[in-house]
Amino acid sequence: MSFLSNRVQNLAESATIAMAEKSRALKAEGKDIISLSLGEPDFNVPDFVKNAAKKGIDDNFSKYMPVPGYLDLREAIANKFDRDNGLNYNANQIVVSTGAKQSLINVILALVNPGDEVIIPAPYWVTYYEQVRMAGGIPVVISTSIDDDFKMTATQLKNAITDKTKLMMFSNPCNPTGSSYTKDELKSLADVVADTPNFYVISDEIYEHINFVRKHESFAQFANVYDRTITVNGVSKAFAMTGYRLGYIGAPLEIAKACSKLQGQYTSGTCSIGQRAALAAVSADPSEIKFMIDAFAERRTLVHNLLKEIPGLKINEPEGAFYFFFDISSFFGKSYNGKTINTATELSLFLLDEGLIALVTGEAFGDDNCIRLSYAASEEILIEALKRIKETLAKLN
Repeated sequence: MSFLSNRVQNLAESATIAMAEKSRALKAEGKDIISLSLGEPDFNVPDFVKNAAKKGIDDNFSKYMPVPGYLDLREAIANKFDRDNGLNYNANQIVVSTGAKQSLINVILALVNPGDEVIIPAPYWVTYYEQVRMAGGIPVVISTSIDDDFKMTATQLKNAITDKTKLMMFSNPCNPTGSSYTKDELKSLADVVADTPNFYVISDEIYEHINFVRKHESFAQFANVYDRTITVNGVSKAFAMTGYRLGYIGAPLEIAKACSKLQGQYTSGTCSIGQRAALAAVSADPSEIKFMIDAFAERRTLVHNLLKEIPGLKINEPEGAFYFFFDISSFFGKSYNGKTINTATELSLFLLDEGLIALVTGEAFGDDNCIRLSYAASEEILIEALKRIKETLAKLN
């Protein structure tokens, strides 16, 4: 019998991190791996953010900080919510954490009791499912398809609700699909939530600025669900600050206090220098990062055109984030050198071993027929990656 807890033994490893680690190991062996597995912008942090971090060091921000974050940062985040999202939060409703991943688990642990059901539309970000299980919750998955741009409907949501439903969590724009809900689509979901007592929603909006077709819409904008919604965001994606590890929530006051209480027992406040950098980021006009968004838009068009040239793929055009999530099920049952491909995981490993290209299986995101590609890489790398994918898939027959 293992001495490790059942909790950790039952916990699945993050598939995106696992694929990234496998890619690094193969690179260390001298193999020319192209990894499009992690959702990490290839840009550097803007200079004005770097300078704020440096100033934080020079100004001796080196002591313990308030658990929910420095007051001036929480005030700036509240102003950002008002400016960009039309949401009215005050500083006491903001909790700053060590990445949006911690923000999510804070909220889950604050709300979910063992046996509570948590609705998660699939495809979903890999961590949602496992965090719910860690809290003793029961994930209830709503499946969507590429034919509907991977969007959950109000009818699907209503049909998934039971007397054990406590929470729903989803990302908009979505990781892994890049799908983005319209205001009307969100309103239809909000009305279902509002009709269900004691039902809360985590709206993960970390990709809000990477949105190509319309203005971003926040779930908490609707008055009938404002007090039921926890808005999660951060600086990792839009400002390329993944290593700064800073996320935050805007939430009903009681939930914000509960998250701060939890955080006080396992990390306390997040890095002081990261907070000074984040203050500059969230205070900046979004036009400061337009060059990144424009580059992602150009890459989206490039990758979309190249994917269309590959026989056997079923694709759509994502509206946000920096991912393509394409259907590869037509390759199931095909073989190469005596090896038959039966699953998305087997195909992703085939692409890695045979084509030296790292993608992430859709099985990790709750969809057995798809694979995720991150186009947060240079155009030169993307062109070579798509060439390898096309040539490697052509070997299957």
